[in-house]
Amino acid sequence: MLNINGPVKKSFSGKGVFPYQYAFTLLLPIRNIFLSPKKLIERLHLTDNNFVLEVGSGPGYFSTKIAEEIPYGKLVLADIQTEMLDIAKKRLHKRNISNAEYYLCGGRAFDLQSNYFDRIFLISVLGEVTNKDIYLSEFYRMLKQNGILSISELAGDPDKMSINEIKILAEKYNFNFSELFGTERNYTINFKKD
Repeated sequence: MLNINGPVKKSFSGKGVFPYQYAFTLLLPIRNIFLSPKKLIERLHLTDNNFVLEVGSGPGYFSTKIAEEIPYGKLVLADIQTEMLDIAKKRLHKRNISNAEYYLCGGRAFDLQSNYFDRIFLISVLGEVTNKDIYLSEFYRMLKQNGILSISELAGDPDKMSINEIKILAEKYNFNFSELFGTERNYTINFKKD
């Protein structure tokens, strides 16, 4: 029986990191109502050889389709919970996806190469991050010139940030606004590193 008392119950019912014990709920197809993998792929403007960092991958709901879209590239799934990465790894291995790597975040600096990624994306994650300034600085460092930082926020997330909050934060770290898809309720906002 799953024990949901204490921090898991608090996190599931409020703000903070989504508990891995409920990872199965992040894999439900009903998520397509808010943002489907297909729609995300269109918004990311992927090419088949892109190197992509997915921050806060969770159990890999979007990961399989992203990895399939970049067969000559690489997808790095990053999460702060080992258990989430384990679930994602099993899902991708089951689908014979071999162009993925897994990175356990420490909540601070990323031990990943500079100017390496063509795309960095987050979905309903940035609001949960305690060290937003460190993350944005690191995203800028890791992203290639003309690369895209893509941030999606979805309805129902208690940690959801507004479009304006994200614009202010990203521009503070020299990202230039590029595109906005959707409305304040559900949106993806893309920034470029020029």
